Amino acid sequence: MPSFRADQLSRHYFARLNGDPATMTDLPAQARSTVADALFPSLLTPVAVVDADDGDTIKALWQLHDGARVESVLMRYGGGGDTGRRADAELAELGQESDGGDQFTRRADIAPRRVTVCVSSQAGCGMGCPFCATGQLGLTRNLSTAEIVDQVVAASREVADSTEAGRVSNVVFMGMGEPLANYSAVMGAVARLTAPVPDGLGMSPRRITVSTVGLVPRIRDLADAGIPVTLAVSLHAPDDEARDELVPINSRWKVADVLDAARAYAARTSRRVSIEYALIRDVNDQAWRARLLAEQLTSRGRGWVHVNPIPLNPTPGSRWTASRSSDERTFVDILRQAGIPTTVRDTRGRDIDGACGQLAAAET
Repeated sequence: MPSFRADQLSRHYFARLNGDPATMTDLPAQARSTVADALFPSLLTPVAVVDADDGDTIKALWQLHDGARVESVLMRYGGGGDTGRRADAELAELGQESDGGDQFTRRADIAPRRVTVCVSSQAGCGMGCPFCATGQLGLTRNLSTAEIVDQVVAASREVADSTEAGRVSNVVFMGMGEPLANYSAVMGAVARLTAPVPDGLGMSPRRITVSTVGLVPRIRDLADAGIPVTLAVSLHAPDDEARDELVPINSRWKVADVLDAARAYAARTSRRVSIEYALIRDVNDQAWRARLLAEQLTSRGRGWVHVNPIPLNPTPGSRWTASRSSDERTFVDILRQAGIPTTVRDTRGRDIDGACGQLAAAET
Protein backbone atom coordinates (compact mmCIF):
# COMPACT_ATOMS: atom_id res chain seq x y z
CA MET A 1 0.00 0.00 0.00
CA PRO A 2 1.38 3.46 -0.84
CA SER A 3 2.46 5.47 2.20
CA PHE A 4 0.04 8.27 1.38
CA ARG A 5 -2.85 5.78 1.48
CA ALA A 6 -1.73 4.38 4.83
CA ASP A 7 -1.54 7.91 6.20
CA GLN A 8 -4.99 8.63 4.82
CA LEU A 9 -6.53 5.57 6.50
CA SER A 10 -4.76 6.28 9.77
CA ARG A 11 -6.15 9.81 9.82
CA HIS A 12 -9.64 8.47 9.26
CA TYR A 13 -9.35 6.11 12.24
CA PHE A 14 -7.35 8.11 14.79
CA ALA A 15 -8.21 11.70 13.88
CA ARG A 16 -11.79 11.35 12.62
CA LEU A 17 -12.66 8.21 14.62
CA ASN A 18 -14.03 6.64 11.46
CA GLY A 19 -13.61 2.91 11.08
CA ASP A 20 -16.07 2.41 8.21
CA PRO A 21 -14.32 2.48 4.81
CA ALA A 22 -17.71 2.71 3.07
CA THR A 23 -17.96 6.30 4.31
CA MET A 24 -14.40 7.25 3.35
CA THR A 25 -15.30 9.14 0.22
CA ASP A 26 -11.72 10.18 -0.45
CA LEU A 27 -10.91 6.54 -1.22
CA PRO A 28 -11.59 5.14 -4.70
CA ALA A 29 -14.94 3.36 -4.60
CA GLN A 30 -13.43 0.09 -5.84
CA ALA A 31 -10.86 0.13 -3.03
CA ARG A 32 -13.27 0.55 -0.14
CA SER A 33 -14.42 -3.06 0.14
CA THR A 34 -10.85 -4.30 -0.16
CA VAL A 35 -9.71 -1.94 2.56
CA ALA A 36 -12.65 -2.92 4.76
CA ASP A 37 -11.86 -6.63 4.54
CA ALA A 38 -8.10 -6.28 4.93
CA LEU A 39 -7.67 -3.41 7.38
CA PHE A 40 -10.96 -2.72 9.17
CA PRO A 41 -12.38 -6.02 10.43
CA SER A 42 -15.24 -5.83 12.90
CA LEU A 43 -13.46 -5.94 16.28
CA LEU A 44 -16.20 -4.97 18.72
CA THR A 45 -19.90 -5.62 18.23
CA PRO A 46 -22.16 -3.89 20.76
CA VAL A 47 -24.41 -6.26 22.69
CA ALA A 48 -25.85 -3.99 25.37
CA VAL A 49 -25.39 -0.45 26.63
CA VAL A 50 -26.63 0.76 30.02
CA ASP A 51 -26.16 4.09 31.74
CA ALA A 52 -26.29 5.69 35.17
CA ASP A 53 -25.57 9.06 36.80
CA ASP A 54 -27.89 10.87 34.39
CA GLY A 55 -26.03 9.45 31.42
CA ASP A 56 -22.57 10.42 32.67
CA THR A 57 -21.63 6.76 33.25
CA ILE A 58 -22.10 4.37 30.34
CA LYS A 59 -21.24 0.67 30.42
CA ALA A 60 -20.90 -1.14 27.10
CA LEU A 61 -20.91 -4.90 26.64
CA TRP A 62 -18.98 -5.94 23.53
CA GLN A 63 -18.82 -9.22 21.64
CA LEU A 64 -15.51 -10.02 19.98
CA HIS A 65 -15.07 -11.84 16.67
CA ASP A 66 -14.85 -15.25 18.35
CA GLY A 67 -17.83 -14.79 20.66
CA ALA A 68 -15.83 -13.74 23.72
CA ARG A 69 -17.30 -10.78 25.60
CA VAL A 70 -15.78 -7.84 27.43
CA GLU A 71 -17.00 -4.60 28.97
CA SER A 72 -15.81 -1.01 29.02
CA VAL A 73 -17.09 1.92 31.07
CA LEU A 74 -17.20 5.57 29.98
CA MET A 75 -17.32 8.18 32.76
CA ARG A 76 -17.90 11.89 32.19
CA TYR A 77 -17.06 14.57 34.73
CA GLY A 78 -18.08 18.23 34.54
CA GLY A 79 -15.64 21.11 34.43
CA GLY A 80 -16.88 23.46 37.14
CA GLY A 81 -18.39 23.63 40.62
CA ASP A 82 -19.09 20.37 42.39
CA THR A 83 -18.68 18.30 39.23
CA GLY A 84 -15.32 19.89 38.56
CA ARG A 85 -14.17 19.04 42.05
CA ARG A 86 -15.36 15.47 41.54
CA ALA A 87 -13.28 15.31 38.38
CA ASP A 88 -10.20 16.56 40.18
CA ALA A 89 -10.79 14.07 42.98
CA GLU A 90 -11.12 11.22 40.49
CA LEU A 91 -7.83 12.19 38.84
CA ALA A 92 -6.18 12.44 42.24
CA GLU A 93 -7.34 8.91 42.99
CA LEU A 94 -5.51 7.76 39.89
CA GLY A 95 -2.38 9.75 40.69
CA GLN A 96 -2.99 12.15 37.81
CA GLU A 97 -2.82 15.93 37.77
CA SER A 98 -6.00 17.92 37.22
CA ASP A 99 -4.68 20.18 34.48
CA GLY A 100 -2.23 20.13 31.59
CA GLY A 101 -0.83 17.19 29.70
CA ASP A 102 -3.61 16.34 27.29
CA GLN A 103 -3.74 17.37 23.67
CA PHE A 104 -7.48 17.58 23.14
CA THR A 105 -9.05 20.74 21.74
CA ARG A 106 -11.89 22.24 23.78
CA ARG A 107 -14.26 25.07 22.92
CA ALA A 108 -13.43 28.19 24.88
CA ASP A 109 -17.05 28.97 25.69
CA ILE A 110 -17.73 25.88 27.80
CA ALA A 111 -16.06 24.41 30.87
CA PRO A 112 -13.76 21.48 30.08
CA ARG A 113 -15.21 18.01 30.55
CA ARG A 114 -13.00 15.22 31.77
CA VAL A 115 -13.87 11.94 30.15
CA THR A 116 -12.37 8.68 31.40
CA VAL A 117 -12.79 5.30 29.78
CA CYS A 118 -12.09 2.12 31.72
CA VAL A 119 -10.99 -0.57 29.26
CA SER A 120 -10.57 -4.33 29.40
CA SER A 121 -7.32 -6.07 28.51
CA GLN A 122 -8.54 -9.66 28.75
CA ALA A 123 -11.78 -11.57 28.34
CA GLY A 124 -12.21 -12.79 31.88
CA CYS A 125 -9.28 -12.89 34.28
CA GLY A 126 -6.95 -15.58 35.54
CA MET A 127 -6.01 -13.94 38.84
CA GLY A 128 -8.93 -15.46 40.77
CA CYS A 129 -9.48 -12.70 43.35
CA PRO A 130 -12.53 -14.03 45.22
CA PHE A 131 -14.24 -10.66 45.82
CA CYS A 132 -14.06 -9.65 42.13
CA ALA A 133 -16.74 -10.71 39.65
CA THR A 134 -14.26 -10.74 36.76
CA GLY A 135 -11.82 -12.87 38.74
CA GLN A 136 -14.51 -15.50 39.25
CA LEU A 137 -15.00 -15.91 35.50
CA GLY A 138 -11.58 -17.36 34.82
CA LEU A 139 -9.54 -16.38 31.79
CA THR A 140 -10.99 -16.84 28.31
CA ARG A 141 -8.21 -15.14 26.34
CA ASN A 142 -6.01 -12.08 25.99
CA LEU A 143 -7.25 -9.18 23.90
CA SER A 144 -5.21 -7.95 20.97
CA THR A 145 -3.76 -4.45 20.82
CA ALA A 146 -6.39 -3.55 18.20
CA GLU A 147 -9.26 -4.77 20.41
CA ILE A 148 -7.99 -2.67 23.30
CA VAL A 149 -7.47 0.47 21.20
CA ASP A 150 -10.88 0.06 19.58
CA GLN A 151 -12.53 0.37 23.01
CA VAL A 152 -10.94 3.80 23.39
CA VAL A 153 -11.86 4.83 19.84
CA ALA A 154 -15.45 3.69 20.43
CA ALA A 155 -15.62 5.75 23.61
CA SER A 156 -14.12 8.74 21.80
CA ARG A 157 -16.72 8.34 19.08
CA GLU A 158 -19.47 8.33 21.70
CA VAL A 159 -18.15 11.59 23.12
CA ALA A 160 -17.71 13.16 19.69
CA ASP A 161 -21.27 12.22 18.72
CA SER A 162 -22.66 13.96 21.81
CA THR A 163 -23.06 17.69 22.29
CA GLU A 164 -19.88 18.16 24.31
CA ALA A 165 -16.45 19.14 23.04
CA GLY A 166 -13.24 17.14 23.27
CA ARG A 167 -12.50 13.44 23.37
CA VAL A 168 -11.60 10.83 25.93
CA SER A 169 -9.03 12.53 28.14
CA ASN A 170 -8.05 9.66 30.44
CA VAL A 171 -7.72 5.90 29.94
CA VAL A 172 -7.57 3.44 32.83
CA PHE A 173 -6.70 -0.22 32.32
CA MET A 174 -9.00 -1.26 35.16
CA GLY A 175 -11.66 -3.18 33.28
CA MET A 176 -11.71 -6.93 32.82
CA GLY A 177 -8.42 -8.77 33.12
CA GLU A 178 -4.94 -8.31 34.54
CA PRO A 179 -3.23 -5.85 32.18
CA LEU A 180 0.33 -6.92 32.95
CA ALA A 181 -0.55 -10.55 32.19
CA ASN A 182 -1.20 -9.33 28.64
CA TYR A 183 1.84 -7.09 28.66
CA SER A 184 2.75 -6.98 24.96
CA ALA A 185 -0.75 -6.12 23.77
CA VAL A 186 -1.27 -3.55 26.51
CA MET A 187 2.02 -1.83 25.76
CA GLY A 188 1.15 -1.90 22.07
CA ALA A 189 -2.11 -0.17 22.94
CA VAL A 190 -0.32 2.42 25.10
CA ALA A 191 2.00 3.11 22.15
CA ARG A 192 -0.96 3.71 19.83
CA LEU A 193 -2.80 5.85 22.37
CA THR A 194 0.21 8.09 22.92
CA ALA A 195 1.54 8.28 19.37
CA PRO A 196 0.84 11.63 17.67
CA VAL A 197 -1.96 11.77 15.11
CA PRO A 198 -2.11 10.22 12.54
CA ASP A 199 -0.17 7.30 14.07
CA GLY A 200 -2.25 7.28 17.25
CA LEU A 201 -4.64 9.29 19.43
CA GLY A 202 -2.02 11.73 20.69
CA MET A 203 -2.70 11.24 24.40
CA SER A 204 -0.21 12.08 27.11
CA PRO A 205 1.04 8.99 29.01
CA ARG A 206 0.28 10.99 32.16
CA ARG A 207 -3.38 10.45 31.31
CA ILE A 208 -3.10 6.65 31.20
CA THR A 209 -3.27 4.35 34.23
CA VAL A 210 -2.20 0.71 34.10
CA SER A 211 -3.31 -1.45 37.01
CA THR A 212 -1.92 -4.73 38.32
CA VAL A 213 -2.47 -7.11 41.21
CA GLY A 214 1.29 -7.28 41.56
CA LEU A 215 3.11 -9.08 38.73
CA VAL A 216 6.53 -7.98 39.93
CA PRO A 217 8.62 -8.83 36.83
CA ARG A 218 6.17 -6.97 34.61
CA ILE A 219 6.19 -3.93 36.90
CA ARG A 220 9.94 -3.84 36.36
CA ASP A 221 9.44 -4.21 32.61
CA LEU A 222 6.96 -1.33 32.68
CA ALA A 223 9.54 0.85 34.43
CA ASP A 224 12.17 -0.10 31.85
CA ALA A 225 9.77 0.76 28.99
CA GLY A 226 10.29 4.44 29.70
CA ILE A 227 6.64 5.43 29.15
CA PRO A 228 5.58 7.28 32.32
CA VAL A 229 2.04 6.00 32.72
CA THR A 230 0.51 5.91 36.19
CA LEU A 231 0.90 2.54 37.90
CA ALA A 232 -2.01 1.40 40.08
CA VAL A 233 -1.35 -1.54 42.39
CA SER A 234 -4.36 -3.49 43.63
CA LEU A 235 -2.93 -4.27 47.07
CA HIS A 236 -6.03 -4.83 49.24
CA ALA A 237 -4.02 -5.93 52.28
CA PRO A 238 -0.74 -4.89 53.93
CA ASP A 239 0.07 -8.36 55.27
CA ASP A 240 0.65 -11.66 53.52
CA GLU A 241 -1.88 -13.58 55.62
CA ALA A 242 -4.83 -11.53 54.38
CA ARG A 243 -3.45 -10.92 50.90
CA ASP A 244 -2.83 -14.62 50.26
CA GLU A 245 -6.60 -15.07 50.53
CA LEU A 246 -7.71 -11.90 48.75
CA VAL A 247 -5.14 -11.86 45.93
CA PRO A 248 -4.00 -15.42 45.16
CA ILE A 249 -0.95 -14.29 43.13
CA ASN A 250 0.45 -13.15 46.50
CA SER A 251 1.54 -16.73 47.00
CA ARG A 252 4.19 -16.00 44.37
CA TRP A 253 5.05 -12.33 44.98
CA LYS A 254 4.57 -11.19 48.56
CA VAL A 255 3.51 -7.76 49.79
CA ALA A 256 7.10 -6.63 50.30
CA ASP A 257 8.06 -7.72 46.76
CA VAL A 258 5.14 -5.82 45.22
CA LEU A 259 5.75 -2.64 47.19
CA ASP A 260 9.49 -2.72 46.47
CA ALA A 261 8.75 -2.99 42.75
CA ALA A 262 6.16 -0.20 42.96
CA ARG A 263 8.59 2.05 44.82
CA ALA A 264 11.25 1.38 42.18
CA TYR A 265 8.72 2.27 39.47
CA ALA A 266 8.01 5.61 41.14
CA ALA A 267 11.72 6.35 41.43
CA ARG A 268 12.39 5.40 37.82
CA THR A 269 9.49 7.32 36.25
CA SER A 270 8.93 10.17 38.74
CA ARG A 271 5.26 9.15 38.68
CA ARG A 272 3.31 8.71 41.88
CA VAL A 273 1.96 5.18 42.36
CA SER A 274 -1.69 4.57 43.23
CA ILE A 275 -2.47 1.90 45.82
CA GLU A 276 -5.96 0.46 45.35
CA TYR A 277 -7.47 -0.98 48.52
CA ALA A 278 -10.98 -2.50 48.58
CA LEU A 279 -12.28 -2.16 52.13
CA ILE A 280 -13.94 -5.41 53.23
CA ARG A 281 -15.76 -5.63 56.53
CA ASP A 282 -13.76 -7.41 59.26
CA VAL A 283 -11.32 -8.79 56.68
CA ASN A 284 -8.84 -6.02 55.82
CA ASP A 285 -10.32 -2.87 57.36
CA GLN A 286 -9.02 -3.09 60.92
CA ALA A 287 -7.19 -0.12 62.44
CA TRP A 288 -4.07 -2.21 62.97
CA ARG A 289 -3.98 -3.04 59.28
CA ALA A 290 -4.25 0.66 58.44
CA ARG A 291 -1.26 1.31 60.70
CA LEU A 292 0.64 -1.56 59.10
CA LEU A 293 -0.15 -0.23 55.61
CA ALA A 294 1.09 3.22 56.64
CA GLU A 295 4.30 1.68 57.99
CA GLN A 296 4.82 -0.40 54.84
CA LEU A 297 4.47 2.68 52.63
CA THR A 298 6.34 5.31 54.67
CA SER A 299 9.25 2.97 55.34
CA ARG A 300 9.91 3.16 51.60
CA GLY A 301 9.91 6.96 51.53
CA ARG A 302 7.55 9.88 51.27
CA GLY A 303 5.68 11.41 48.36
CA TRP A 304 5.80 8.39 46.08
CA VAL A 305 2.34 6.95 46.70
CA HIS A 306 -1.36 7.76 46.96
CA VAL A 307 -3.88 5.39 48.56
CA ASN A 308 -7.39 4.89 47.18
CA PRO A 309 -9.62 3.03 49.64
CA ILE A 310 -12.59 1.61 47.72
CA PRO A 311 -15.83 0.64 49.47
CA LEU A 312 -16.35 -2.96 48.35
CA ASN A 313 -18.87 -3.16 45.54
CA PRO A 314 -21.48 -5.94 45.74
CA THR A 315 -21.08 -8.95 43.47
CA PRO A 316 -23.44 -11.94 43.09
CA GLY A 317 -22.80 -14.73 45.60
CA SER A 318 -20.07 -12.88 47.48
CA ARG A 319 -19.75 -13.68 51.18
CA TRP A 320 -18.07 -10.33 51.82
CA THR A 321 -19.49 -6.87 52.24
CA ALA A 322 -18.29 -3.28 52.45
CA SER A 323 -16.78 -1.89 55.62
CA ARG A 324 -18.84 -0.04 58.20
CA SER A 325 -18.70 3.71 57.69
CA SER A 326 -17.02 4.17 61.07
CA ASP A 327 -14.30 1.64 60.23
CA GLU A 328 -13.76 3.27 56.84
CA ARG A 329 -13.32 6.68 58.45
CA THR A 330 -10.86 5.30 61.01
CA PHE A 331 -8.84 3.55 58.31
CA VAL A 332 -8.61 6.70 56.22
CA ASP A 333 -7.78 8.91 59.22
CA ILE A 334 -4.87 6.67 60.21
CA LEU A 335 -3.35 6.88 56.73
CA ARG A 336 -3.78 10.64 56.52
CA GLN A 337 -2.31 11.17 59.98
CA ALA A 338 0.72 9.24 58.75
CA GLY A 339 1.11 11.82 55.99
CA ILE A 340 -0.11 9.57 53.17
CA PRO A 341 -2.42 11.22 50.59
CA THR A 342 -5.65 9.24 50.73
CA THR A 343 -8.87 9.60 48.72
CA VAL A 344 -11.90 7.35 49.13
CA ARG A 345 -12.97 6.35 45.64
CA ASP A 346 -16.24 7.91 44.52
CA THR A 347 -17.63 4.75 43.00
CA ARG A 348 -19.31 5.26 39.64
CA GLY A 349 -21.70 2.84 38.00
CA ARG A 350 -22.36 0.61 40.98
CA ASP A 351 -26.07 0.35 40.17
CA ILE A 352 -25.33 -0.94 36.65
CA ASP A 353 -22.60 -3.37 37.76
CA GLY A 354 -20.04 -1.09 36.17
CA ALA A 355 -17.91 -0.27 39.21
CA CYS A 356 -14.61 -1.71 40.41
CA GLY A 357 -14.81 -5.50 40.71
CA GLN A 358 -18.28 -5.79 39.16
CA LEU A 359 -17.56 -6.36 35.46
CA ALA A 360 -18.72 -9.83 34.46
CA ALA A 361 -19.57 -9.46 30.74
CA ALA A 362 -23.21 -10.17 31.50
CA GLU A 363 -26.29 -8.41 30.16
CA THR A 364 -27.91 -6.35 32.93
